[in-house]
Amino acid sequence: MELPFSESYKIKMIEQLKRSTREQREEWIKEAQYNLFKLSSDKVFIDLLTDSGTGAMSDRQWAAIMTGDESYAGARSFFELKSTVQKIMGFEYMLPTHQGRAAENVLFSVLIKEGDIVPGNSHFDTTKGHIEFRKAKAVDCTIDEAFDTTLDHPFKGNIDIEKLEKVYKEYPREKIPCCVVTVTCNSSGGQPVSIANLREVSQLSKKYGVPVLFDSARFSENAYFLKMREPEFKNWTIKEIVREMYKYADMATMSSKKDGLVNIGGFIGLHSEEIYRQACTFNIMFEGYITYGGMSGRDMAALAVGLDESTEFEYLETRIKQIEYLGNKLIEYGVPIQYPIGGHAIFVDANKILPNVPKEQFRAQTLGVELYIEGGIRGVEIGAILADRDPVTRENRFPKLELLRLAIPRRVYTNNHMDYIAAALKNVFDRRHQIKSGLEITWEAPIMRHFTVEMKKA
Repeated sequence: MELPFSESYKIKMIEQLKRSTREQREEWIKEAQYNLFKLSSDKVFIDLLTDSGTGAMSDRQWAAIMTGDESYAGARSFFELKSTVQKIMGFEYMLPTHQGRAAENVLFSVLIKEGDIVPGNSHFDTTKGHIEFRKAKAVDCTIDEAFDTTLDHPFKGNIDIEKLEKVYKEYPREKIPCCVVTVTCNSSGGQPVSIANLREVSQLSKKYGVPVLFDSARFSENAYFLKMREPEFKNWTIKEIVREMYKYADMATMSSKKDGLVNIGGFIGLHSEEIYRQACTFNIMFEGYITYGGMSGRDMAALAVGLDESTEFEYLETRIKQIEYLGNKLIEYGVPIQYPIGGHAIFVDANKILPNVPKEQFRAQTLGVELYIEGGIRGVEIGAILADRDPVTRENRFPKLELLRLAIPRRVYTNNHMDYIAAALKNVFDRRHQIKSGLEITWEAPIMRHFTVEMKKA
């Protein structure tokens, strides 16, 4: 008999989850003004809002915390982290920050000015927010295949080279500070970017003199998909694939709360000494001294270990197979999701489930509210609310994909939890024809509104 797949770890500590009734959840989400971010965690049974900072650390990481050096300047833990980043990604210069959006804030303060154009593959919310806050424009150059959730394409995170070159030809070089490549591409469904595409992007960008910036939050998951889907790398180790990936990056931002396997932290990786020196000034202004950047020594020590662990195949196989398990359950139940199943999350196609809800009433947010009421499961909308308003016209932007993201924390839930999630979503799917109206916004922030938006039933 062939042995079934088993997780590559055992559980050393547990945290109690609190159950609730449907009636309680209906009242709680109303009090939260139908914003899932505003729910307190004790009112959530299974929390899939994000995989950012919500994972469980290993015994090696907890041991590293005990040896963290809390010196203000020149801490040993900083040099351990710098050495690890250099070994894994190849960057000569590294600046720690307290999380990924802080890394964007520091680096974009150097790179981006008003009127600039920043092409990339479906920039995520904070990336686009930091670009538009500086009165620049993010241009999506993702391949068209990414927007058909039923299509089986191995690398839906890829940049369309023709779209990218069109941007390079249309605007002066000085107006294009960088090209952002998100690996994996969150907004298109946690979909990977191929090495072949990274090479093409790098070659084209060098031709036009544009530096390439990797948004690296889920870089090791991207490397796993390369090993599994790109024949050239079948026999490579994850660490070898990662080094190959970063040959095509001039710089990187990292939210370490994802593939760094820690609860807080981020960094900037650079080859350019000139950009590094400029970024140091902003890092000191916004984050802290250049050898801690908003992180404690113990967190830097844990991150150094986490980067090493996340670039091992055994960890990644366990991680991705759990995502696949949930995705396959939902496919079995007929629930439409972004296919093929990507990394870190399942992305549910709200346009296909709730076509009777007007798009102006936010289908993905409506689906997220219904799933919470059904089973106490908190997901997050990747749709029109997150897409925000056009900064010039102030009209709502309606993206091609209206998705409910179910982000799975790392090393936290079991497959029994995945079965529960799938059953709850099936129940919502089965009564989808009864859901004919959605939500209306009653208050919103001028930028990145999805975090604090307030709504009522339409």
